[in-house]
Amino acid sequence: MSQPNIILIITSQQRYDTIQALGYPHVHSPQLDRLVREGVSFEHCYSSAPATVPARASLFTGSYPHVSGILRAGDRWQRSWVERLRGTGYHCVAMGNMPASAPAGFHERYVLANKVRHADGQRFFDEWDKALRLRGLRRPQLEQYRERADYRERMGAFTWELPPELHADNFLGEFAQWWLRSAPRKEPLFLQIGFPGPHPPYDPTPAAATRSIDRDLPLPVVSAADIAGQPPPLRRLRQQHMNSDHDAVVHLQQPSRLQLQRLHAYYSANVSMIDQQVGAILAALDEQAYLENCVVAFSSDHGDCLGEHGQIQKRTMYDSVLRVPVVFWSPGRFQAGRRYRELCQWMDLGATLLELAGLPPSTPARSLLPALRGQSWRGRGLVFAEQAADGIYEGPYMTMVRSTGYKLVHFAGQEYGQLFDLEADPRELRNLWDTPALAQVKQEMLRALLDWRTQSALERRNLDAEQR
Repeated sequence: MSQPNIILIITSQQRYDTIQALGYPHVHSPQLDRLVREGVSFEHCYSSAPATVPARASLFTGSYPHVSGILRAGDRWQRSWVERLRGTGYHCVAMGNMPASAPAGFHERYVLANKVRHADGQRFFDEWDKALRLRGLRRPQLEQYRERADYRERMGAFTWELPPELHADNFLGEFAQWWLRSAPRKEPLFLQIGFPGPHPPYDPTPAAATRSIDRDLPLPVVSAADIAGQPPPLRRLRQQHMNSDHDAVVHLQQPSRLQLQRLHAYYSANVSMIDQQVGAILAALDEQAYLENCVVAFSSDHGDCLGEHGQIQKRTMYDSVLRVPVVFWSPGRFQAGRRYRELCQWMDLGATLLELAGLPPSTPARSLLPALRGQSWRGRGLVFAEQAADGIYEGPYMTMVRSTGYKLVHFAGQEYGQLFDLEADPRELRNLWDTPALAQVKQEMLRALLDWRTQSALERRNLDAEQR
């Protein structure tokens, strides 16, 4: 079979537990359910970073953030494995959420940045700005949200007030459909679609909000012991989210059940809106005959605490932030309905797409293609993530290593940390860092972090040589 068309759909800040067919009935996701039923799912895939830019740079470079050098939102990156796809004849198109300064090998780029414009943010006018301007409108501004009388009580959950078709996720989905139906047909095609949602503000249209508001949702119950057991940088992060309003979200110390219900309902509604657009994009791909030889991959860069552990948004190492949904769909190419629970790293998606295109996979990313083909595949023994101080998280450099049984979070130069027994405590509620019975486990995982960083020094040297 010739090189397949590759469609990579990435959402922003979508948790792993947001697809009904994977066992989470509180979300209405019929289109993603179809991908799961007819495709191959990886249920324990972990992002390399709990923040958007370093996570995405890790995916598109095939390197951990400290190797690529992309650790914060403002760090610039230019190159990616997309250049390798382009070199073998792929027409490479990116649309939606991506760093505005990263050409990264794409022939065409149609940028749609974050959903809310910050007053002090870079004045880059993207495709969404232009479409709104033609209608005499402008994208939501942070200062507009701040004018609301109930602003500090909403936790970032607001209904969309402009026409439904102009919502960021609806606009991008319809833009992708228009491009597929209007652009000259070029194959093989690599099309990356980056939905802005369900990243906050949590802003479904009124109709979508109404459909979700009364759903039976798994709301978090936060204990004082959970918060007290968190290392000082995470407690400071929690306080910072209560003192500030990043992305129009003001965290609350003790949100009511009504506030949490609205938060989770609006978040789920945002996911359902994206789900609907995914179905429409698949229909457009089918109409234009791209699906005759095609692989569709769906995933997200990281998740969102949504109040769990008393935290909001990202930049922590809990599974609700680092664990992401991953589904590959290609009827006739992969056996339908397989679901893997072995560990993998989010950047492994890139290596997989390269191998599907007939190219050697990048390292240290590892291709998932053997699993997709139903061949012997063991997954990773360990997965890693990292977070540098970036103006929102202000603590020491934070790294995470996770096995199937334990998770350890290390803070550079500090005596404190986090250690969870995931079999006994899958919700990560009891920090066992100072528990004598787990001293050997802690030392083994600390050594694993040391080995990882040592090996990375060679990888960084190889990357520098490739870019010279």
